[in-house]
Amino acid sequence: MDNYKPTLSGARILWECLEREGVTHVFGYPGGAILPAYDALKHSSIHHILVRHEQGATHMADGYARATGGVGVAIATSGPGATNMVTGIATAMLDSSPIVCITGQVGSKLLGSDAFQETDITGVTLPITKHNYLVTHPGEVAPAVREAFYVARSGRPGPVLIDITKDAQQGTCEFDWEAAAPRMRGYRPDLSPAPEEYERALELIHSAKQPVILAGHGIFVSGALAEVQAFAEKASIPVALTLLGLGALPASHFLNMGMMGMHGEAWVNNAIQDADLLLAFGMRFDDRVTGSLKTYATKAKKIHVDIDPAEINKNVKVDVPLMGDLRKILQVLLPRIEPTDRREWLDHLRQLKGDTAVRDIQNLPDNGHLYAAHVVNDLWHETRHRETVIVTDVGQHQMWEAQYYKHEHPRSLITSGGLGTMGFALPAGIGAKVARPKADVWVLVGDGGFQMTMSELATIVQENLKVNIAIINNGYLGMVRQWQEFFYERNYEATPLLNPNFSMLAQAYGIRTAAVKQRSEVKPAVRAAGEHDGPMLIDFQVEQEDSVFPMVPAGAALHEMIRRPSPLVETAEDE
Repeated sequence: MDNYKPTLSGARILWECLEREGVTHVFGYPGGAILPAYDALKHSSIHHILVRHEQGATHMADGYARATGGVGVAIATSGPGATNMVTGIATAMLDSSPIVCITGQVGSKLLGSDAFQETDITGVTLPITKHNYLVTHPGEVAPAVREAFYVARSGRPGPVLIDITKDAQQGTCEFDWEAAAPRMRGYRPDLSPAPEEYERALELIHSAKQPVILAGHGIFVSGALAEVQAFAEKASIPVALTLLGLGALPASHFLNMGMMGMHGEAWVNNAIQDADLLLAFGMRFDDRVTGSLKTYATKAKKIHVDIDPAEINKNVKVDVPLMGDLRKILQVLLPRIEPTDRREWLDHLRQLKGDTAVRDIQNLPDNGHLYAAHVVNDLWHETRHRETVIVTDVGQHQMWEAQYYKHEHPRSLITSGGLGTMGFALPAGIGAKVARPKADVWVLVGDGGFQMTMSELATIVQENLKVNIAIINNGYLGMVRQWQEFFYERNYEATPLLNPNFSMLAQAYGIRTAAVKQRSEVKPAVRAAGEHDGPMLIDFQVEQEDSVFPMVPAGAALHEMIRRPSPLVETAEDE
């Protein structure tokens, strides 16, 4: 009986494979070409969450993956159902998030005929997936699914798409799980650093007087949190974090300097420019991090640890590349790191920080104006002692969150980094809540991005999810307006927003609401949301023309920051 191989439809095999891959939830929207799979769902224990738009399904799968480190799954039909997933797939690709997207396709005999709802989705998504598959026979379903999960989660993670024709779902074949195991010779070449590369790295580390660690998202992917902290402490090297690296080292840690880059801490950017050694751990030298490459850290030698060979020397030429899994590489380096006295460098950085923090926006008196920074900081005060996941959209509120919410724990911030996808937060927050039901999930979103995917409020209600939503409502497409203010002579073309009454909108879905206009009302509203046993939306009506500071203009040097006018400065030095 152990060799028994049941004869199943391709649709049944799909769900059976997903179950064996450990999938418990999928996010999807049915349609004709994927209907055989939905019909077979009755035989599966997997819980399907009905979204209101297929883009939402991909962002939910993405949020699910980022909240846990596992693989998220989204499902849609052919044609417009599949093409609606493109933005979410690209978002996952740029942020190395492992998701598997499954789409239905017209029958194999109709391929290429421009049949109803036919789109070549494998062709469309080729540049934005790690790999994709067109499955035209039921016998190809199991190998494609098993290989897709392997590709999605291995190496540098990312999205994979499986397009399954309708007849491949309907047809039958023997199901053999073992025979479908991935066989991909050459997919994982050995890129381990050579002994002389380790020696050169150690030589640079021990001789450096002013080193800085650049901590990126790859630390989470590798599971190298403990190793990075141990490395920084043993070598006495301060740590600057990318947006997606926030939480890789507790915000309260004495070596944590804060976020770098376009809207990073002023002293962090200055420290990078003054450094004589940069150690890039799982980050890719994105342009939002470096500013002008010609003037980026010109005094510094550079060591780059990354699992993706394509990232080495792509943007910044490095002195020592260490290709491979960050955790494994640090485990080799750690025993050979010699403790070094770098008090002079650390004291210098503390002085830089102190000079900047004295004019912090948190010191602004409560004069009746509600600033987004106040909202974020008060949200942090009220939620910091619980397991809290903040999921942000993209724009000014995203940067204020990064500056004013102190992330002590890994995977406590989920946001769209590389693609900068407005509309990401609400569906990604749903995915995060499904993945981590015991966590308090807060969706922090601008009034512009919220309106791109606000239909997913219905998904929250239908699934009875306790997701709290904080809208930073300034009546503008805020980050675009800020650029217009700084660089386009305040020509606010197409950025003022005519918004609905967000409270009434949420109430129409049966969601509790509050509208906040004064700072004194912020903490009580956040507490009320925490005490409520269902979802709650809070409309924070903030100062309309506030800006994010500091700001490194596009193409400028990292140290050429636009600063908040005195007596206020840009970063949070709060209790």
